[in-house]
Amino acid sequence: MPEEPREERLAAAFVELATTLAGDFDDVQFLRTLSERCVDLLDISAAGVALAAPRDGRTEVTGSDARIRSLERNGADWGEGPCQDCLRTGNPVEGITLDHPDARAAWPRFTRRARRLGFHSVAATPLRVRDEVVGALSLFLDGPGTPDPAQLRLGRALADFAAVPILQQRELRRQMRLTEQLETALESRVLVEQAKGALAQQRRITVDEAFTLLRNHARSRRRRISDVAREVLDGTGELPLSEPAD
Repeated sequence: MPEEPREERLAAAFVELATTLAGDFDDVQFLRTLSERCVDLLDISAAGVALAAPRDGRTEVTGSDARIRSLERNGADWGEGPCQDCLRTGNPVEGITLDHPDARAAWPRFTRRARRLGFHSVAATPLRVRDEVVGALSLFLDGPGTPDPAQLRLGRALADFAAVPILQQRELRRQMRLTEQLETALESRVLVEQAKGALAQQRRITVDEAFTLLRNHARSRRRRISDVAREVLDGTGELPLSEPAD
């Protein structure tokens, strides 16, 4: 059966990637699908993806097969390789052979590991939305030559398409975390207000005096005031009649 024309395979790839966005979105699985489609559409040997790490997180990597996933993991750990350069600079890496002196100088461990895995050359492009780089896509050949400009242009188009939902998901997660923090803060405030009223009534003191008692008790024991307030309301904690001020 003859292979479908590239235009039809490209259209099918965009549809598949768009379909992946529905339901529970898994960004790593989405990017693995991207790397697999790159291998099919760009006539390359393998493709890898590195996802820019959150501020205090670890760079996530994936790829079209096990050897490239291992290589990209090594590159992220070493801070070497075309994907890592893309993440740092936001600039594409044009096709280069892995035994080129410039490649060996820039990525000494990465090039040795890549050559042992059988790769001959590599290029990379950032996953970018305007000025924000959310990841990088690497394209590998295990035969002679380097990825040509046409392959890079198509790879860049796929990378740009993939960058948008990744950034949207990050923003959604950020908003969800912010909402959870606000809800927690509001819940704590309500607990403290309720505990102030209950304590004021029990001790026949003012609300301000009740708050001072709660606050000083929490500080003296290095506890959150909301936890002390919850115990007051539950009747599980005992406060002294007075607490020394700070």
